[in-house]
Amino acid sequence: MISLRAGAAMWWVAGALGLDQITKAIVVDKMTLHSPVSLLGDVVRLTYIQNAGAAFGLKLGGPLVHTVVAVGALGVLGWLFLSLPLTARLQRTALAMVLGGALGNIIDRIRLDYVIDFFDVGVSEAWRWPVFNVADSFVTIGILVLALSWSRHQDAEAGAVENSD
Repeated sequence: MISLRAGAAMWWVAGALGLDQITKAIVVDKMTLHSPVSLLGDVVRLTYIQNAGAAFGLKLGGPLVHTVVAVGALGVLGWLFLSLPLTARLQRTALAMVLGGALGNIIDRIRLDYVIDFFDVGVSEAWRWPVFNVADSFVTIGILVLALSWSRHQDAEAGAVENSD
């Protein structure tokens, strides 16, 4: 059974998933495929693309392989989420952000065989980051928070060991 604290983190899953799917629906409804719309000159644009590849558009097998790998990773993330101690609120929240983002992209893969991406950031055509979406942002931020909290936890444990000597 999921505790009340774990259940509170699940709101991050729902929020990430909902925001991702709403923004993708707006992009599909209002934008033309491969036609950039400038937000901050050439630096920040919205460009609707259909990403049939893996992360960052990498071609590592077909859509079925990407979907199977993503669902497997989702299972591992869910297990990690449920395995965390109740006191690990920051880690639960971070994992919930990753879960919500992963679910958003898995829904696209199952429903469409590709992921809808639209955030387009760079300096010129030669220096652009791969186009991404809200789900990717939640996954990235969640992983960064996890890494920072794990690093902070490791530093605290190392300090406790030094103080006990």
